Amino acid sequence: MAHLPLSQDFEFGREVAEVHSFFEATNPGFSRAARVALIGNFGPRKCGIATFTTDVFDKLAEYHPEIAVDVYALDDPAQPLSYTNVVDTIAWNDIADYERAARKINDSGVDVVWLQHEYGIFGGDDGEMVTHFVNRLAAPLVLTLHTVLTDPSERQRAILRHLVTRASRIMVMSRTSCDLLENAYGAPADILEVIDHGAPDRPFGRQEEFKARLGLSGRKVLTTFGLLGPGKGLEHAIRALPAIVERHPETVYRIVGATHPNLVAQHGEAYREGLIALSRELGVADHIIWDNRFLDTPELLDQLEACDIYLTPYPGMQQSTSGTLSYAVALGKAVVSTPYVHARELLANDVGCLIEVNSSSAIADAVIGLLDVPEDLEAMQRRAYMRGRETIWPRFADASARLVTGAVSALGSEPRISKAPSLLAVLAMSDGTGMLQHSVGVVPNRHHGYCLDDNARALMLMNVATGISPVERTKWSLVYAAFIQFAWNPDLRRFRNFMRFDRTWCEDEGSEDSNGRGIWSLGQTFELSQDEGLSRWALHLYNEVIGSIAPLGSPRAIAFSMLGACAVLRRNPSHAAARSVVENGGDFLMRLLGQGRRPDWAWFEAVLGYDNPRLPQALIEAGAALDRKDWTDAGLETLRWICAQQLSVKGQFRPIGSESFYKEHSYLPFDQQPLEAQAAIEAARSAWLVTKDAHWSDHARAAWRWFFGDNDRGAILADLATGRCLDGVTPRGANANTGAESILAFQLSHYALKELEEQELKLAPLSPYVSREGGLLEPARERLV
Repeated sequence: MAHLPLSQDFEFGREVAEVHSFFEATNPGFSRAARVALIGNFGPRKCGIATFTTDVFDKLAEYHPEIAVDVYALDDPAQPLSYTNVVDTIAWNDIADYERAARKINDSGVDVVWLQHEYGIFGGDDGEMVTHFVNRLAAPLVLTLHTVLTDPSERQRAILRHLVTRASRIMVMSRTSCDLLENAYGAPADILEVIDHGAPDRPFGRQEEFKARLGLSGRKVLTTFGLLGPGKGLEHAIRALPAIVERHPETVYRIVGATHPNLVAQHGEAYREGLIALSRELGVADHIIWDNRFLDTPELLDQLEACDIYLTPYPGMQQSTSGTLSYAVALGKAVVSTPYVHARELLANDVGCLIEVNSSSAIADAVIGLLDVPEDLEAMQRRAYMRGRETIWPRFADASARLVTGAVSALGSEPRISKAPSLLAVLAMSDGTGMLQHSVGVVPNRHHGYCLDDNARALMLMNVATGISPVERTKWSLVYAAFIQFAWNPDLRRFRNFMRFDRTWCEDEGSEDSNGRGIWSLGQTFELSQDEGLSRWALHLYNEVIGSIAPLGSPRAIAFSMLGACAVLRRNPSHAAARSVVENGGDFLMRLLGQGRRPDWAWFEAVLGYDNPRLPQALIEAGAALDRKDWTDAGLETLRWICAQQLSVKGQFRPIGSESFYKEHSYLPFDQQPLEAQAAIEAARSAWLVTKDAHWSDHARAAWRWFFGDNDRGAILADLATGRCLDGVTPRGANANTGAESILAFQLSHYALKELEEQELKLAPLSPYVSREGGLLEPARERLV
């Protein structure tokens, strides 16, 4: 695991017999049907990518009907088309429509999103709107990259690198593109796959039959297909014609294809007219047949069948895909081509004839050489036909099916809550000073030292953990407590947060949120510590801190301090300072909710950050502590709302990603962090304790399953045998580091869910009378509709 990225630093006993580490085995393979959202240009749009996307849809339906395909076609609102077999269209240049489409795709529950990428088909400079779009997609992303540039602009490079970071699988159609992605764009080799462009499967050698249909019997037919533009190099082929027709006067050159619509919009038909003028100047106009149309695939193939030699004199060497080249080879046509990427690979081993760029004489020599020796021409045609057997549609469809199903997340599991995670990972990250923050893989990273947040969580874990001896519990509780004690800075009336490995502080005053968490840990220790001496210490420091700490303004800091105060009140209901914290905090959160909510956004703020469920959890516990039903109801309502946002249509827990922070009235699915699952579980436990509604225990279990692979990437994060937890779920899968925050989130989640289940068992005789459909919360649900 060398050179792993650092673990996330965003806020946000040993019952292990017969438990095995998840690091000892690999995940099982995928073996079930899939549902795919296919995105790109689509027929009847007239361009190569539209043809490709339509072919993907048709061929998967024909050869792999077990894979359901929902097409989302990129469309131009200025020139809308009438589509069939399309679930929805996306306005190619409207960023808001990309957001709408991403929500629809996420809500549809597809297993995979398969996106066709070419810089020119998405809105924004160099199609940069595609990055905004993929950021919002939750399902694994499969990319087909139709262009991989050797020398991109900075923006083009940044766009493609971003797409690479989001992709679970990447398909290219050339080995050169594959190598370039790995070496220049940082794509991991194990997500790259080369799949030849698909092609038709037709009989060999039917030229004369199809020439007759076109009135070309007795002619030698050269052909070029595709949208016309300066990038086709047709002027060089036309300049080669005089020499060719002098030697073989029966030759005719068919140029088939409409002028590119973007070129027409800017310059009309000037390019085509210039080529026609050139042919007249050279005296070969009678040897050129123009067909100014974009042909559908069946007619294109019929016309290709009439061809003897297919020409692609393209001047640009970076073209990694040419559908018509693939078709020509599969139909057994001799090809004369410049050595652009796709041609260089497809025509290797004398499958075709590669010539120098921008050379009309090279074209003439190659064509004349083939026409002079019919046996050589037929031999090349047969080699092409045999190469084409590797690319025919059944082969392409099989490879495509493996590509998309290989990206589908594996199904998760739910281990028995009776099995407590080992504390090994916690203790491995701890020393005589406290618990270290970060790791590189599973190895503690001393460069980043310690923080109050993690040591507060670690002390809270020691108060509830099982399977640890009294001696060990006391030892480590005192280590973490000493860190908290040392973190308090009475001069500034604030806790410090970050400490270097040499035990020097990085700051005199920590963040408000870290201060709130420190207060919470003191209240929870007073309530739950099994060591009465430690409990008295916690109350003593709590009293000192709560009586003098500078006022906190952060909503989460206030929520944390409220949760600590509620813990104090559960043991000592007459504690005046704790009651004051709860009263003031409850009033603050209710005002915040009144200001922030709107009909479609039942929340305290316009943005969603980290640890979101802590805000409603604080209101729920405050309402229970002070018998304020209005607070309890508001907490339950907002908790139900945030839970709904964090649940996919498949019922998987999908925490608000850290990429969402600071985005108003919007949120993104990645990066998903264990801290959010812990918050969801503990808030659901608080809600269940006041309602006995099974909705909350169900949600807590969904969040617990998230640790064990029931997530958007099938990533197994947690390991009972070692107590480790990986740092989260990224678009590509798990973050392989195991920082303190993640380990502690997993450990504390276990004990919260265990408490909830134990309480449920006590209620079991009453279960027929407890609603699983909302119960007391039905009115709150109605207000959110």
